[in-house]
Amino acid sequence: MNRRKFVGNTLKTTAAAFAIPTIVPSTVFGKSAPSNKIQIGQIGCGRIARGHDMPGTMQHDVARLISVCDLDRNRTVDGKKLVEDYYKKKGTSVDVSMYDDYKEMLMNKDLDAVIISTPDHWHSQPAIEAALAGKHVYLQKPTSLTVAEGRQLSDIVHRTGKILQVGTQQRSSPQFRYAAELVRNGRIGKIHTVKVGLPGDPGGPLAEEQPIPAGFNYDMWLGSTPEIPYSEMLVHPQKGYGRPGWLRKRQFGAGMITGWGQHHFDSAAWGMDTEYTGPISVEAVAEFPKSGSWDVHGDFMVKAEYANGITMLTSGGFPNGIRYEGEDGWIFVTRGAYRATASDPIPENNGVKSLDASDPKILDSVIGKDEIHLYESNEQHGNWLDCIQSGKQPISPVEIGHRACTVCLISDIAMQLPRKLNWDPSKERFVNDDEANSMLSRPQRYPYGTNFIKY
Repeated sequence: MNRRKFVGNTLKTTAAAFAIPTIVPSTVFGKSAPSNKIQIGQIGCGRIARGHDMPGTMQHDVARLISVCDLDRNRTVDGKKLVEDYYKKKGTSVDVSMYDDYKEMLMNKDLDAVIISTPDHWHSQPAIEAALAGKHVYLQKPTSLTVAEGRQLSDIVHRTGKILQVGTQQRSSPQFRYAAELVRNGRIGKIHTVKVGLPGDPGGPLAEEQPIPAGFNYDMWLGSTPEIPYSEMLVHPQKGYGRPGWLRKRQFGAGMITGWGQHHFDSAAWGMDTEYTGPISVEAVAEFPKSGSWDVHGDFMVKAEYANGITMLTSGGFPNGIRYEGEDGWIFVTRGAYRATASDPIPENNGVKSLDASDPKILDSVIGKDEIHLYESNEQHGNWLDCIQSGKQPISPVEIGHRACTVCLISDIAMQLPRKLNWDPSKERFVNDDEANSMLSRPQRYPYGTNFIKY
């Protein structure tokens, strides 16, 4: 399904209704008047929230973060302090409310929107419930834990007409947009191969059972996933905001194939013009830890074939980034030295060009006014806020996010099954493979999970 057809079939986005906040001083006026602020709640106050989403949103004057929520009370308190200190430095006093349960936060009629920066297994459910509660959503990737959850999320967001921006911020980096525009406009001829560089994760020791820390709602943190004993190694650090252990536990996600994979698969799809579809086959080889509690993939190679004749290869053996190869040359794009948080597992690519090509003249090309010009955004959070005000779709809308995440998830399934899998991107099912199709969803532990949402 192409982009025009998909967008034409979805519900038109409704304009947001803004509530007047009561916490902003009466001395604020003009463009900073309370009636012009988008009131936002932060769900999840960990590493990515503190280092990326909260400052990325608060830097925009139209935003006003007024509440925070985390299942770890210490992180909620830290989040409140971070926000209040930020606004204090800007000369504004804000009394940030704290919540232990995001469902209570969603009942706050003063909130226009929420940012969801939770672990991967807690993405789709709060995003669905926020949209149903009339809130706009900024959702960290990956979009979902399973393909089934992602489809539920996209359908409900379109039904409610809320603005959901996925945190695939590479779309707001000019080199990724320009690389995709060059490819889409034929600067390297017909593309036949895309190589995506993406690392795996190492294994580790066996986690030891520990007492659940005071102030931490561990049962809810486990959410829809099976109940297992608490171990700090499998959750997040109790001191500091380093890279959390849940990222390497299959119970809570799929590892780097979803953690960073959605970024690169989303960007690659931009250049391949496959944003609203997916591959027609996928096959993979991967190494998994033979011991210890961290069990996501290590070194791997995934091959995905598309109906338009493009083959996408993904492996840690390639330089981190995306290389488009065509009949007349190649273009390579990467983040360069940029990292979303200080604890990102990828070292800075010192000396690596963020945009390169087989012929330097390719990069001097000017995209003509009658050629393909892709959606331009200067900053992911700012684009979301702009779209809440304007009612137009953001640069990383929910369906594109779902499609990119699906490529991640079916790649992970292919790593676990020793055969080529044929995929139907329209039906979002594997062809004649019951075992593979059984992995498109997971059992959900009541009362948590998208299957138990009432709507």
